[in-house]
Amino acid sequence: MWFTARFLYVFTYNMFQFCAHTWILANMTVRFLMFGRDALADTFYSIGVVMSLCQLFTVLELFHIADGIDKSWILPRLFQVVERNLLLFTIVMMEEIQSKPVVCAQFFLWNILGLLRYPQELLCVMGSPSLNMLWNRYTLYVPTYILAAVTEGVTVYQAVSHLEKAGRGRLQLPISSPNRVPILLKTYLIILAVGATVTVWQLVKERQQRLEKWNKKLKK
Repeated sequence: MWFTARFLYVFTYNMFQFCAHTWILANMTVRFLMFGRDALADTFYSIGVVMSLCQLFTVLELFHIADGIDKSWILPRLFQVVERNLLLFTIVMMEEIQSKPVVCAQFFLWNILGLLRYPQELLCVMGSPSLNMLWNRYTLYVPTYILAAVTEGVTVYQAVSHLEKAGRGRLQLPISSPNRVPILLKTYLIILAVGATVTVWQLVKERQQRLEKWNKKLKK
């Protein structure tokens, strides 16, 4: 009974993430084909709710790793979950930032990363992992993650520029002086660069371990 409930939960979670990311990517693609560059301005309004749900639910993945459901490394996942949710629910919520083309690029890359991960997770849950899917996930994931980290940095930089030009902070943060917001964001840029570098290094190590483990299974 416990095994069945656990299987249904993990299957449902990964299926939700896969379907949600597929819908978001399809929505963005169709809107761009229909409206061109005009579609970039209101990307957040068309997919923001679903994207927010996807990113908010990724907090559960930390418990998956702690419980042994997911065999991934905790540090890269922790950094991705924290920085994405922080970026999404603070900076991207600013109306002046939502219409930036970089936000559209950021969402596009986040969805590509999701579609590299969750199909493979579903196959593993069903007991039929694919070597091609495994290779795609751990090989294409690294350069895509680097591009995503760059767009996140650009988003933060544009937020800093906007706040400095406006002369006041518009983020609802628990600090006494709004003038400190740009300073906090500049500090966050440094943390993002360091964290992304460490995450990429660990992703490369994880890729090596997963592929070596698969090769050992094939030899047996």
